[in-house]
Amino acid sequence: MASHRKSRTRSGVRTNSPAVGITTAALASVTLLSTQSANAAPTEPRPSVEEVQKKVDDLYRQAGGATQQYNKAKEATDKQKRAVSRVLDEVAKRADKLNEARRTLGSFAAEQYREGGLTQTAALLFSDSPQAYFEQTQMMDRLSDRQSAVLADYQAQQAAAAKERAEATKSLESLTESQATLRTSKENVQKKLGTARALLSRLTAEEQERLAALERKKEEEARRKAEAKAKEEARAQAEAERERQQAQSPAAGTGAGTDSGTGTGTGSGTGSGSGSADSGYATKAAKVLAFARAQIGKPYVWGASGPSSYDCSGLTQAAWREAGVQLPRTTWEQVEAGTRVATGDLLPGDLVFFYDDISHVGIYIGDGMMIHAPKPGANVREESIYYMPIYGSVRPA
Repeated sequence: MASHRKSRTRSGVRTNSPAVGITTAALASVTLLSTQSANAAPTEPRPSVEEVQKKVDDLYRQAGGATQQYNKAKEATDKQKRAVSRVLDEVAKRADKLNEARRTLGSFAAEQYREGGLTQTAALLFSDSPQAYFEQTQMMDRLSDRQSAVLADYQAQQAAAAKERAEATKSLESLTESQATLRTSKENVQKKLGTARALLSRLTAEEQERLAALERKKEEEARRKAEAKAKEEARAQAEAERERQQAQSPAAGTGAGTDSGTGTGTGSGTGSGSGSADSGYATKAAKVLAFARAQIGKPYVWGASGPSSYDCSGLTQAAWREAGVQLPRTTWEQVEAGTRVATGDLLPGDLVFFYDDISHVGIYIGDGMMIHAPKPGANVREESIYYMPIYGSVRPA
């Protein structure tokens, strides 16, 4: 009676059980993942906040250099655009003169037509080289003095037009080259700034706070150096004033009236800039500083030269223009546009340049401080000249 029952396997598990297939697939997946994990390259360690700060500062410096290259290319492009426009105007005027000479020759053709000489005149008008034509046909001998003069003028206009067309072609080629350099410089600036923004965007809130603390520490160190320079300048000014008073004292006499006069003179001298300060330079510098202070709070924009935004050399150029001094556009040119001065001899209005590649500049205002357009994301502001490594300084006028 038990013959109808199905026999069981010894293990008690059927070979076609779904659990076996699932288990096999799972084991295969685990093996595959283990193999991939073993072969995977190790992830790069996350940079520290200090490393990010150093990298971002370096990228901003590189972007500053690329901005100067952009400014240089833009200046060249603008100059060549004006040159091309001028040459094309000359070509157009020359074309008018050439057409006028051609019309005059045409009137001669009409006259010769009435006299039966159309074939030769037509050949003259359509010849690339009228002079060669006349030499071949010996028509020159039969032309009147007036016709010869008109023909000579036509030939001169043709030669001048060809020369001006060649000049225009050359100018257009130079313009195209400058425009290519301009595009490359622009892309380079954007790439540097984009990389810096990407690095900063990856920071956590805690890391951003640590970065801000590092920035404050850097600013504080620069401020302390500026304060030390301010004290040094005050001592130097006081010493210069004492020496000046001592030099004047023998001539002052003992009378009270004379003493009073000496005191008045001293006050006037100090107000106009005593010691080594030239009164003419001090007057210009006052205009420069007044303009620069009025720009405080306006944003840094690379390639900008005012009036609503500036890059570093755009600000210095605009400020010194207020004093009647035309500075070049880039930091690389501005550093050569004046008399070099030592950091210890700086006067208000002097330009201070930074980094070995001379990619930044600010306007010295005294007491170790400057006004400058710092970097993207920042506004024109006062800051210690010791915030960045100093390259050198220049007195523009």
